[in-house]
Amino acid sequence: MNGIWDIKADAITKGDNLRDVSPIIEKNWKDENEFTHYIFTKVTFNNPWYSIPDDDSGLFEDFIRGGSRSYPSDGSIPCDVVANEARKVLKKIEVCSNDPNHHFCEEARSALKNGKFNVFRGTLKLYLGKYTTRDWRRKRFTDDIDFWMFQTSLLDSKLKECNFIKNKKTGEWEKRVNWEKLNTEEKRKEILFAANNLNLLLDFGAGAFLEGSNLKEIFDKKIKRGHDVDLSDILNVVMINDGKEGIHKDEWLEAWSSFEQAINTRSTRTTSNLISLCRYSLAIANHLEKVSSALNKYNDSNLVQYNHRLNQQLKS
Repeated sequence: MNGIWDIKADAITKGDNLRDVSPIIEKNWKDENEFTHYIFTKVTFNNPWYSIPDDDSGLFEDFIRGGSRSYPSDGSIPCDVVANEARKVLKKIEVCSNDPNHHFCEEARSALKNGKFNVFRGTLKLYLGKYTTRDWRRKRFTDDIDFWMFQTSLLDSKLKECNFIKNKKTGEWEKRVNWEKLNTEEKRKEILFAANNLNLLLDFGAGAFLEGSNLKEIFDKKIKRGHDVDLSDILNVVMINDGKEGIHKDEWLEAWSSFEQAINTRSTRTTSNLISLCRYSLAIANHLEKVSSALNKYNDSNLVQYNHRLNQQLKS
């Protein structure tokens, strides 16, 4: 297996090399053509704040409560807070595009010619484009807005109008944002960054060029980088879109080619990421089967009893 894939691969943080991509050696086997078949275990995303209940009752209660699993994230600001700030910038650009007398009118129209969400890429593009589940949108966090625009002067102007301040040392646009944590009402504040990815043509690590902002290019980028946060993004988009029958049919079919291209790169890093993607996928499928079984087990009468018990607990 040496040289076929990386036994260690990045999990969440840059360069942490924590994910083990080793097969079950004693279960590997060769067929009559001398091809080696590697067998892997299924694996779930590591979450220090939540563990999946083993019993049907716990699974059922978690489902009724709306789920408790937080997805792997590489930031500290909820996606809905970041999306709200992104929409403010987008609105400013849209206003310019609708005003023939504005000095940025032509640039704004050019920026929006392929659709307004194409000025974003990465996590926020998935959020704003409604490619993801509601559960994911509530629990995914990020620290920045990744734009994809050739109209740099226009973007800088609108970021400034939306109270972003350019850091003279780093050259990055920054804005302090405030929000309240759901349920606890704890007040939080963090620095939100905004950057035009055209200024960051090479990715760290894999050295992959950023080609654009459509779903195929986002998948291509996330497969090659392969952190847990990236694989989680891919899985959640796959779960809500139904391939040829989904609402994003054409874009989904095009996005599928990113997987085929990734396989054909023969990159050991990319191969390890695809192995991890399969392992996570199968573990999630098992979890969904267990949740389905729990829902079938606890019928409507049990649901009523559970809601009554929960209300009593809340009152006490």
